[in-house]
Amino acid sequence: MYGFYYYDYNYFLYMIITMGISMYAHFKVQNTFNKYSKIRCERGLTGAEAAERVLSGNDISNVPIGQIRGKLSDHYDPRDNSISLSKEVYSGTSISSIGVAAHEAGHAVQNAKGYTPIKIRQTLVPIAQFGSGISMPLVFIGLLLPVQYSFMVNIGIILFSMVVLFEIITLPVEFNASRRALNSLEQLGILSHEELYGVKKVLKAAAFTYVAAAFTSILSLIRLLAISRRRN
Repeated sequence: MYGFYYYDYNYFLYMIITMGISMYAHFKVQNTFNKYSKIRCERGLTGAEAAERVLSGNDISNVPIGQIRGKLSDHYDPRDNSISLSKEVYSGTSISSIGVAAHEAGHAVQNAKGYTPIKIRQTLVPIAQFGSGISMPLVFIGLLLPVQYSFMVNIGIILFSMVVLFEIITLPVEFNASRRALNSLEQLGILSHEELYGVKKVLKAAAFTYVAAAFTSILSLIRLLAISRRRN
């Protein structure tokens, strides 16, 4: 027996799973970041200084590093080749600050070295942004209309699949940026072996948020496909 508009009661199980994964990922990254934000780097470098050293160690000198509002709002923008760090990371001297800043510098290194996945990801940005905003409304409207309007559901699913593709291609980009960051921090002697262990924990927790996002998006796509097939 199915619920309203083809949403059977397994939908609640789906919601519990996806919400549980998302909440766990959020808790894990917050808890790990807070834990290592209390441990100061022995060399006393700030996140901004660590990012600069990672860049210079990879012969990159044209990437500006600035501050941005918010917590864990740090990011690299390939459009203007800039790194934006939250205040806590920019001026912080903790293991967490160094790890996050170095990770963003890792993205700049990817861009400078012509890393293919980051190029593909950047190409998908406008498509994914458009798809994330309009795909679900199209599916919902299509389900409300007579069956001859199923093409709206199909268009919505195609657009949402672009969002899923974006989430999937994001995974190697994030993993590789962390690997580049860790290699640079070790080779340049910025952190000790014990400190690198803490950075690995922070970056691993952050990476899990992307894994969780991709997993929940894939589940959503599978569910949309099942609803469309059942409707037809």
